[in-house]
Amino acid sequence: MNPVANKKISKSVDFEGSLKELEEIVAKMEGQELSLEAALAQFEKGISLAKQCQITLQNAKQRVEKLIEENGDNSAQ
Repeated sequence: MNPVANKKISKSVDFEGSLKELEEIVAKMEGQELSLEAALAQFEKGISLAKQCQITLQNAKQRVEKLIEENGDNSAQ
């Protein structure tokens, strides 16, 4: 597999892993009694993960838009 493909797979795993971790944080905060400090730490980590996921999604959207623009809409053929 070429390095570009490996990098894309790694980013996908990073996104999926970050999303899973974010879901776990939400579940932990909803279901457990955490100390104020623990809750704040989880909240901070969650905000960071959410921002990271949002950036990844925005980059993916831009790549799709660029590919569509470069290749035109061939769906009518």
